[in-house]
Amino acid sequence: MKRTLWIAAIAMTGLVACSSDASEDPNASESEGVQDPGSSTVHRGCATKDLSVDEILADKAKMAAFEGISTITESRNIPVYWHIIRSSSGAGGVTSQQITSSISVLNAAYAGTSFSFSLVSTDVSNNDAWYTTTGGTSESQMKNALRQGGSNALNVYSNEMGGGLLGWATFPSSYSSSPKIDGVVILQGSVPGGNAVPYNEGDTLTHEVGHWLGLYHTFQGGCSKSNDGVSDTPQEKSPAFGCPVNRNTCARDPGNDPIYNFMDYTDDACMDEFTAGQAARMSAQWNAYR
Repeated sequence: MKRTLWIAAIAMTGLVACSSDASEDPNASESEGVQDPGSSTVHRGCATKDLSVDEILADKAKMAAFEGISTITESRNIPVYWHIIRSSSGAGGVTSQQITSSISVLNAAYAGTSFSFSLVSTDVSNNDAWYTTTGGTSESQMKNALRQGGSNALNVYSNEMGGGLLGWATFPSSYSSSPKIDGVVILQGSVPGGNAVPYNEGDTLTHEVGHWLGLYHTFQGGCSKSNDGVSDTPQEKSPAFGCPVNRNTCARDPGNDPIYNFMDYTDDACMDEFTAGQAARMSAQWNAYR
């Protein structure tokens, strides 16, 4: 059972890019922690693309205007449009019950933030190229054909992507330049009851929606930089997999790594929290871009 989610007082800080290549700290004393029983050696794969250096700087400048005024005081209900992608023969896809369960998982995960989610519609497409897309032309064609709603709408595409990936998302700052590409793509086996064990409790969607709302990985920047730009997530040298209790990879940071955070790479059963700073950042990103 997941731990109780608790979010403390809100604090907003600067922004940095999202990357799976954490910087090394030569002075770090690394402890990989203790793996929980039952954790898998299969690793989470998130293909969310980094912002460019210029985009990071522009975003940081824009966010400066929201520091100190990003407290969560407004409820935002996000309309969700779910696009079920199957093979050309009609094989694959997720069920209506799995979609309903996914929305419930989202609402539970984001309960301590200003965001909630309501399913508006689902549709089904049979297309081999879309069914296995990992990006590129097929992704663009899929999204241009299917995306619905405005800047506040979450479009979810579930398919059987390859490359060992679980999903990817676009950032809020990219919406104005590429509105039709906006959204989240997830592996169909990652939904509740899917076959992507141990990533089949629905938190791949939680993780990717975190990116869609403006969050970066907790291990961004490693030990030597400002990490993910959120002051209340401990620094982390590299992604955590499984559920390595008491893992501490950055000697300069007295706290253990944020292995329970939805923006790390741990098993779904291990993830159960966003911090107050992350909630504040999502609120500020929404105000700035959506």
